[in-house]
Amino acid sequence: GPCTECSCSSGKEADKDPSHTKKKENEDCVPKIFFGTRTHKQIAQISRELKRTAYSSVPMTILSSRDYTCIHPVVSNSSNRNEMCVELLEGKHGKSCSYYHGVHKLTEHHTLQPVCQAWDIEDLVSLGRKLRACPYFAARELMVGADIVFCPYNYLLDPQIRDSMDINLKGQVVILDEAHNIEDCARESVSYGVTESQLRAAREELDLMINNSIRQKHHEPLRAVCCSLI
Repeated sequence: GPCTECSCSSGKEADKDPSHTKKKENEDCVPKIFFGTRTHKQIAQISRELKRTAYSSVPMTILSSRDYTCIHPVVSNSSNRNEMCVELLEGKHGKSCSYYHGVHKLTEHHTLQPVCQAWDIEDLVSLGRKLRACPYFAARELMVGADIVFCPYNYLLDPQIRDSMDINLKGQVVILDEAHNIEDCARESVSYGVTESQLRAAREELDLMINNSIRQKHHEPLRAVCCSLI
């Protein structure tokens, strides 16, 4: 039945109450705090400091790479963790990741709820191993309800990483620890490394395209660039 102490008791819809609507709008506008650091080690230090404050039980999460959070026995020992993880999730070889399907066990665990103290990556990975649940994707899901999100600089500066992690910084609070390091990180985000062997392999493929008259006007300039770099 209807309540006796709220608007629904009189048949009035709460959503049409101006004060209720204003309150809801204010709640929707509450920003998250994205705290960027230079290294993952610094995140551990900051989370320890957070435990010492009055805000130690604030909803939080820590975003990090699979290098630090993957616990799959095969993928975690591979040099291509990202690619192998994606292949497992897509079931390309008829196999899937049981750790990924157990993410909810980790996100719903009582030690990661706001009533508990701040935690760090080691705590998350240790709990993930115990519950056989993926810490990498659990941390991403916890971001939805988090008030503060810790992550390395490049998660905020690199547009590709922001898109892949579903990070939207519009209207949010961004804190950059030791911000004098931002210039190097920004440069790395728009830089790419290539080896001489990769250049030679690319030139050979371009030679093949040109010799077979495949889009010559596009491939000849590319071959010239490869040759000049080599």
